[in-house]
Amino acid sequence: MLTFVISEALSNLRRGGRVAVSAVLLITLSLAALGAFWVLSLNLGRAVGEWRDRLRIVVYLREEPPPAALGEFLQTVEAVGGVQRLRYVSKAEALRTLRQQLGGQASPVEQLPTNPLPPSVEITPSPEASTPEGTRALIQRLSALAEVEEVQGGTEWVEWLAQLQGLLQVIGLAVGAVLALAAILTVTTATTLVLHARREEMEIMRLVGASEMVIRLPLFLQGLAQGLVGAAVAVGGLGLAYRFALPTLEPLLAVTLGLPRAAFFSPAEIALLLSGGAVLGAVGGLMAKGGRAA
Repeated sequence: MLTFVISEALSNLRRGGRVAVSAVLLITLSLAALGAFWVLSLNLGRAVGEWRDRLRIVVYLREEPPPAALGEFLQTVEAVGGVQRLRYVSKAEALRTLRQQLGGQASPVEQLPTNPLPPSVEITPSPEASTPEGTRALIQRLSALAEVEEVQGGTEWVEWLAQLQGLLQVIGLAVGAVLALAAILTVTTATTLVLHARREEMEIMRLVGASEMVIRLPLFLQGLAQGLVGAAVAVGGLGLAYRFALPTLEPLLAVTLGLPRAAFFSPAEIALLLSGGAVLGAVGGLMAKGGRAA
């Protein structure tokens, strides 16, 4: 029984001819487009997460607090809410950091008569305060402290990346959906052609007692096979593109997004794409109509 069904499905694929090949190509295109936008979205999502973790708010003070009052002042800063961690940076530490950053070009700093850098407090916002609204509210509360001269920090860059990620997801889904619909219709057309070409043979099978499931199961497997082949080609093409583009993309990602390495699909995500292709083909096979002799 199983051997018969599989052999019939393979025979149907051969009968489908160019239309069957077109269906495979459309499934490949739909999943390749969806997969490409998905990879971009994955990497942007990683960048958003890393930039959120690196988000810092710097509070510059009017003057350096005396050591005896420093602890009390830091408690006041922490009490404004939305503060996960904080670190006090004295004038001397700020100057040492500047010298280290300048390296061999630090000679002008050495000639300064006094230390012009202000003391500051570096604040890591809590997750609730890492949103644009939460960050603005935290900055307002910090700016209201009498000891504070200026507050710098914001999430505009992070939120722009998050919005871009959402846009890519929407575009990817839209393009993938249009191509997927075309793929389903093409699979349906290929399967319908097979039904019409074999309608007399199928009527004979019905007359000798074959169930409708036995007759239509090869058509379902035909669509399923087309979908799996198209999905496999799409995943393979995306993998090759990833490997060839990786040497060029990684330096750009490190500079623009701060990502040391570009991410690709996990085995579970590859399995999801393959399953999606199989479903597209199977749906197209099930939608086919015809096969009754006139």
